[in-house]
Order: sequence, then structure tokens, then C-alpha cells
Amino acid sequence: MSVKLKGFIDTITVKQLNVHSVRVLQHGQLLDEWHQNGDYRRVQHSVSKSFTSMAVGLAVQEGLIHLDNTLGDFFPYDQSQPVQSPLPSPRELKLRDLLRMSSGHDSPPLWADERESLQEKDWAKHYMSLSLDRMPGEHFTYSSGDTFMISAMLQKAVGQTVKDYLIPRLFEPLGMHHIEWETSPLGITLGCAGLWLNNEELSRFGQFLLQEGRWNDQQLVPSEWIEAAVHEQIKTTGDGDWGQGYGYQFWMCSHDAYRADGAFGQFCIVLPSREAVISINSQEENMQGILNAVWDQILPELA
Repeated sequence: MSVKLKGFIDTITVKQLNVHSVRVLQHGQLLDEWHQNGDYRRVQHSVSKSFTSMAVGLAVQEGLIHLDNTLGDFFPYDQSQPVQSPLPSPRELKLRDLLRMSSGHDSPPLWADERESLQEKDWAKHYMSLSLDRMPGEHFTYSSGDTFMISAMLQKAVGQTVKDYLIPRLFEPLGMHHIEWETSPLGITLGCAGLWLNNEELSRFGQFLLQEGRWNDQQLVPSEWIEAAVHEQIKTTGDGDWGQGYGYQFWMCSHDAYRADGAFGQFCIVLPSREAVISINSQEENMQGILNAVWDQILPELA
């Protein structure tokens, strides 16, 4: 039984929370880890979004894109709002609106179920055919479609997929090889989901974030971008740790933490005040229950 993780493991066992793997780093060192059946690559669901955010930061640094670029700068599709509508066309959506999940859709496009059944193979064209419900930039609505469009914009801007763009700039320097990341029918990196990593690799990403984009004395991603991405850029109205605000494809947490977050309990939690990273892979719908166990049982171990 893991010493530092005993309380956490006892809690998830009693509450029947299906956690596969947990690792805790502090001061850059492994404090403790536990794996239900070994640590192998699993799909990271929306944790993928936070990696897409890193690609944005790099492309901004390279002058290939900027946050005020619009969808219309990269895509020819023109779906105007209804004549009587005071709302802009999707062509006018800015990259910063997409990063903050504030595109103005009440029903976010390109959810997983829709992606599976969509007849239109050009998902960017489909996204831009949908009228906005409110002004962009004002209110948060979680949207995987927004992140897919970030990936599509980046591919236009940098001339390669987000996965291929990140391989020499982030994945390889972090020691993550043979990366698998699912794509759209037209070969665009999903961006919003579909990245496969093991939990040790996920904890490495967290340590890189904690070090503000540095790894092995090399600044992989500008520290200014990390700073912006992992701090609140828009308010959120969810319950618990989903009501703490949202950055650029990162969730804010209670306890002065932030996280990359994927469905069914994929977490990369960074606690700068404790110089700690907690990475978790699960298959569990009660994600807040897992986070509560982190705050109740792991946090006190991080003296």
C-alpha cells in the first residue's frame, strides 16, 4: 500500500470511484504513485485541449497567428446570421473567444456523439454554418467544437497538423514518442480530445507547466503564454471545481490550483503554492468525487 496515497486509495475504494492510476510529484520528485493495473496509454479526452493551447502559444510566439485572428481569416465559408439578428457571423469569431469557450453557442457544436454521426466531412464548414445564439466573448459555454476550430485554424496558420507541429516543439523534448492523436475525416487533429498518454507522461506535462514552460533548461513554450493560459480568462457557473473559472483551455480549481481535465476523471492538477503535480487517469463519471478525495486526502500530504 502506498504510504502518502493510503488515504486517497481508501477513499476511492470506499466510495467505489474507478480510478486507474495516480501519481504525485513535489519539488520535481516522485512523492508517490499507485496503479490499479499498471500505467499504460489511455485516451485523455479533454486533457487534449490543454495541449492544443500549448500549440497556440507557440504559434503566437512565432508570429504565425494572433488572438484577434478570426475564423474568416482562414476559412472561406460565409454563413451570415439571420437578417434580423444583431449577432455577428461565425466568420467573426476570434481565436481568443474560442480559447475561452465564449463563442456564443447555446448548444455547443461537434460533441462526441455529433462527431460520430455527422455526414459533413468538413467539420469547419459545419461549425461555421451554425448561427450564434448570443454575442461572443461574454459568457462561457464549454465547447469541444471551439477547440476543434482552434486546431483547424492552427493547421491553416502553421501549415501542418497540431500533432505534427507539437512533436518537435513539445512532445519530443518532453520524451513523449510515437504520439497518437485522433483526427477529423479530413485529417485535422481533433485538438479537443483523442490524445493518448500514460499517467507518467501526463505528470511530466504537469511538471513542465509548473516550471512555466521550461524543461531541461530549455524554454519550450513562452512563460507569458503559460501564465495567461492557466489563469482565469472568463467566469464559469458550474458547481464545485467547475465554477472556479476557465483560462485558455485550462480549468481553475479550488485550493489555488489549476488543471487539465478530461471526461471520466483524467486530471493533471498543478498546485504552484505546493510545487506539486497530481495526475490521475480514471473511468468514472463522479469526477468531483475524485477531486474531493484529492483535496481531502492528498493535499494534506503536501506539507
